[in-house]
Amino acid sequence: MNALNRYFKISERGSDISTEIRAGFTTFLTMSYILFVNPQILSLAGMPANDVAIATALAAAVATFIMGVFANYPFALAPGMGLNAYFTFGVVKGMGVDWQVALVAVFIEGLIFMALAMTGVRTKLINAIPHCIKIATMTGIGLFLAIIGFQGAGLTVDHPATLVTLGSLHEPKVLLALVGIVLIATLIVKQVKGAILIGIVSLTLVAWVTGLSPAPDSIVAWPSLPKETFMALDFSQIFNATLITVVIAFLFVDIFDTAGTLLGVGRLGGFLNKKGELPGADRAFMADATGTTAGSLLGTSTVTTYIESATGIEEGGRTGLTAVTVAALFLLALFFTPLFTSVPALATAPALIVVGAMMMSAAREMDWNKLEDGVPAFLTIIAMPFTYSIAHGITLGVVSYVLIYTLTGKVKEIHPLMFILTAALIAYHTYI
Repeated sequence: MNALNRYFKISERGSDISTEIRAGFTTFLTMSYILFVNPQILSLAGMPANDVAIATALAAAVATFIMGVFANYPFALAPGMGLNAYFTFGVVKGMGVDWQVALVAVFIEGLIFMALAMTGVRTKLINAIPHCIKIATMTGIGLFLAIIGFQGAGLTVDHPATLVTLGSLHEPKVLLALVGIVLIATLIVKQVKGAILIGIVSLTLVAWVTGLSPAPDSIVAWPSLPKETFMALDFSQIFNATLITVVIAFLFVDIFDTAGTLLGVGRLGGFLNKKGELPGADRAFMADATGTTAGSLLGTSTVTTYIESATGIEEGGRTGLTAVTVAALFLLALFFTPLFTSVPALATAPALIVVGAMMMSAAREMDWNKLEDGVPAFLTIIAMPFTYSIAHGITLGVVSYVLIYTLTGKVKEIHPLMFILTAALIAYHTYI
């Protein structure tokens, strides 16, 4: 116990071992919904749900363990919401890229992220992107998740005249999903630990009992490595221009998602210095990058730091022992993969919608009266659900920002890297 105390500096940070372990359990409860949702989303890309469930738990365990032991922060990681949706709907279904090739994009992005963290270039990139685009990216992903959730719940269906319309409210699945949205939101408002998980489990049980979805044949299974997704990367398209664009999109979102989350939960835990910086942030970024690289080899989309880590911090977690506890629980979850893969879409769809609603809170940081920022931000946000692509939203936001600032005589306020990024994006969409 003394060794743990010294290594993680538990007493020094005003905590104790029991508090750290309790905080780890709290964090796991609030983010473990990813074990249900990720297989559901990536299976739509043609990936075996059972393999994805195993890959999700392993990637989360690896990345979170590194965060705890290497960076000594109580932050947990797992395949990111939004990035998994972009993987399936933007890359595989939208661009017609095989999932084996898409995993290569995730793998390359992880390696680049690792290099950026090691060299310090990451900080320069973050500083180059205007605040309005950073905020809009996270907000847009919230809407992107919401429309996917609406489809999964049957609330949105296609229409030949209007593209989309309201689904049938007479369908039991649709009604149950609506109940799920209200249930999860109510539990979150009441600050119930594991609100999203409780909502998913409750809807799943109702679906099984009523016959709306088949129950699993078994609940427990001996864990193993993924059978079809492990080391399934296809490098044959590595120099394809489309794949390069996908890598950039993954990298862009991952950098700012992780940076925003680290600063947010770091502020909550009192870890930031007087300059508002997180000491040892590059180590935390390395944990993220390592998790992404390992996750791609196992068979899952980009790994990122979870904002749900804030629940463990509120419970008193202040050191890496909290993260190590979360990692251990993800490993324990490997014994229950049959359970995760049998959860129906009607149970996970409400979770996507509520998570999307929570991500909208970033929009309040925008000065919407400043149209040179407001218009690029709005285009970024609205293009993601309307074009079903995070990458397209980022493109419209970045390009419009540079053009508007240039045409209004504010070119000196644009970071030079933004011109390079704009030129590359225009060239891609013009000539590719």
